[in-house]
Amino acid sequence: MPNLFKSLFFQVLIALALGIVLGMAYPDIALQTKSLGDGFIKLIKMLVPVIVFCVVVHGIAAAGDLSKVGRVGIRAIIYFEVITTIALVLGILLAYYFQPGVGMNIDPKSLDAKALSGFSQTAAQVAGGGVSEFILKLIPGTLVGAFTTGDILQVLIVSIMFGCAVSLCGERARPVVDFIERVSEIVFKMMNFVVRLAPLGVFGAIAFTVGKYGIGSLKQLGGLVALFYLAVIVFVVVVLGSVMRLSGFSLFKLLRYLREELTIVLGTAAGDSVLPQTMRKLEQLGIKQSTVGLVIPTGYSFNLDAFSIYLTLAAVFIAQATNTPLALGDLLAILGIALLTSKGAHGVPGSAIVVLAATLSAIPAIPAIGLVLILSVDWFIGIARALGNYIGNCVATVAVAAWEGDIDRARAHQVLDGEIDPAGQGAAPDTTVLEPAAAQLQTS
Repeated sequence: MPNLFKSLFFQVLIALALGIVLGMAYPDIALQTKSLGDGFIKLIKMLVPVIVFCVVVHGIAAAGDLSKVGRVGIRAIIYFEVITTIALVLGILLAYYFQPGVGMNIDPKSLDAKALSGFSQTAAQVAGGGVSEFILKLIPGTLVGAFTTGDILQVLIVSIMFGCAVSLCGERARPVVDFIERVSEIVFKMMNFVVRLAPLGVFGAIAFTVGKYGIGSLKQLGGLVALFYLAVIVFVVVVLGSVMRLSGFSLFKLLRYLREELTIVLGTAAGDSVLPQTMRKLEQLGIKQSTVGLVIPTGYSFNLDAFSIYLTLAAVFIAQATNTPLALGDLLAILGIALLTSKGAHGVPGSAIVVLAATLSAIPAIPAIGLVLILSVDWFIGIARALGNYIGNCVATVAVAAWEGDIDRARAHQVLDGEIDPAGQGAAPDTTVLEPAAAQLQTS
């Protein structure tokens, strides 16, 4: 029993229950706990850029062969595009089969446009720039600018360039690599301190939400919320479960292994809150650091599976609720535009509504004002969205590692079966060194 109370998973569950009770019993007090959840996520985001930089640079340096690093990146992008396209199509199919918006008969003119005023400018920025603007946003203004803004993709660009340069320098860069590895150990210790505060963060986030919206909020537009949860469950079990099976592993064993992180994501509705410790646990599973360091940070912007389901499902729902007929061309336009706009979702304030507004702005047939219909339940949808995105990125890392041969299968099965304690043994070591890249430079 004492070990149970020390378990972070158990502590987070207790915090969830207490937060719900406080929100129901004393909503006014519960509204004051929002800072606990916001503060916890802010502490996590403070450390994420440095951790991503250290992990990516050290991983590329350890990989040695830069062509291998590029191959992993290309395979990851191919995987992301295929899986997110499946998610987008699934959202449309479920919306048409269950028709959650049919019968609402909402007149767009009767909706309050003021509710969307805070999102309109940001949505225009997301939709108006196009592909070229999105690519330019990947490049930070200065070398340290990426770390001050906290943009993970910008940090990733800087980290990949720095890691490749270090790798090509060979043995001369060995002191730099050793220094970065020591910094990484220190920052992960700092992260351990922050993670222990997860129960407080979850308590504050849940108490605030229940206090503000009430448990009864789920009754409003409950059909859409239930359908989205069903869609995410179907996608995770069928699609991601099949990917894991093809990779030679069990999805449910992976979910059990990541249960503490899943619980934190459930409470905070934010995948950022567990990014660093997830990277560490995947390394401890037996996946090479270079693969984890490339796939996970990239996936947080390019592999938003549940978010993709949300975009198409919500777009068709709004069309049904406002009695807006959609032609095949409109559906294809939703698919094509959502493939682009979903990639800019991470890091955008109010990203779900903003990116959905950006998607609808390019499809005149659907009244964008219909977004007001789902504002009140967006947080509840956001829980499943965050969980689906998080699971999708973890599965993507395993799949790409299996595809590339960068996972110790024997160790992974032992960890997932509970035969060894990965935390006690640490991450599986990379056996590659810097010399191959140095040799490449000398012979080029």
